[in-house]
Amino acid sequence: MPGHQIVPPPGSPRRLAYAQLTNSVGDGAYYVTSALYFTDVVGLSPARVGLALTLGWGLGALAGVPLGHLADRRGARGTAVLLSVATAAAVGAFLFARSWPAFLAAALLYTCCQCGLQAARQALLAGVVEAGQRTAVRAYLQSTTNAGLAVGAALGGAALAVGSEGAYLAAFALDACCFLVSALALLRLPAVAPAPVPVVAGEEAKPHVVRDRPYALITLLNAVLLLYMPLLSLVIPLWIVRRTDAPAWLVSALLVLNTVSVVVFQVRVAGRVNGTASAARAVRAAGALMLVACVGFAAAAYGSGAWIAALLLLAGAVVQVAAEMMLASGGWELSFGLAPEGKHGQYQGFFGSGTAVARMLGPLLLTSLVLGWGAGGWLLLGVVFLGAGAGMVPAARWAAGSRSSAATASAAGAPYSGPPAGPSAAPAGQGRGR
Repeated sequence: MPGHQIVPPPGSPRRLAYAQLTNSVGDGAYYVTSALYFTDVVGLSPARVGLALTLGWGLGALAGVPLGHLADRRGARGTAVLLSVATAAAVGAFLFARSWPAFLAAALLYTCCQCGLQAARQALLAGVVEAGQRTAVRAYLQSTTNAGLAVGAALGGAALAVGSEGAYLAAFALDACCFLVSALALLRLPAVAPAPVPVVAGEEAKPHVVRDRPYALITLLNAVLLLYMPLLSLVIPLWIVRRTDAPAWLVSALLVLNTVSVVVFQVRVAGRVNGTASAARAVRAAGALMLVACVGFAAAAYGSGAWIAALLLLAGAVVQVAAEMMLASGGWELSFGLAPEGKHGQYQGFFGSGTAVARMLGPLLLTSLVLGWGAGGWLLLGVVFLGAGAGMVPAARWAAGSRSSAATASAAGAPYSGPPAGPSAAPAGQGRGR
């Protein structure tokens, strides 16, 4: 699977990409228009909109594991299709939300379905793509997602230019229709057989991932690193306008730079990751690069003149997107490579909860830290990124050792009671190669 390609190869990878593309086009239109629609048209206060979304993503983080577990037990393709249709219904409910309780109900449904859909789609990917190619295919899907978001954002921008209620509602209707089209694309994928029902009575109702401490640690460290997500969409725009001399149009330029870079280079970056050891090293490098990017963003406030500030911000954004792609590639390899076969739905649901947590807590934490503390806040954030990235290497070694213990116990016919209580000295890096 050549790293220079942007379009995935034929078969299941390309069908997954079609489904991802339609989703992301609709999401792009929704993301651009939703906040202004609910505040300016419906009349909700920004605080109430933010509260509803915070509650929604919090509930979504909890819902991902049981919905992923459902995909393991009832079939990933059928569960993904049903959740895609349910998400379309949730977006459709936004069309009729004219009060905060109605908006809250739609937001709770939307975020839960989104988190569950992500877990089910990852389980479906694991079921239709061979183990050694999953990270590469996931990289193609990420490139596709960014391309679709760019198209959708342009359509959403057209709705904003019109500015009428009908234009906003058309953007929402587009998003709902895109989820329905995505469901049809998912139906074209091969069915994935449900995982065997455990022999132990009652075991089916107990997701294994909640007892997997090494995987939980990896998920936590990844969630900390995912706090970068609000940077380009919220924190840096405010930083540019309030603390630097850089021109305001640079906000758009940095977003375009990020989107295009991921579309063009994500597959190449992912091609360098081929096992848990290299994945953990990629995450460690991502944490270090995040620190460098934070230093660049902080320095922009002290640059003499608009162009110096702009160059520092541009340099920081280049380093940040490189870190973002390395983090994504390493995270995908770890999340797939350390999840037991037949349990990818629940494991991906758990790992994906980090995204929901970052969406829920990131805006408040990062705006308070950066805008409140200035350069010191940037440096503290960078040190946090550095520490989380560095911690991924021993965490991955512990997780790989626990899998080796499980395999040894299974081969010997002995019962396995779960991952060990402390770090293992077993080496990482025996993950799936390409």
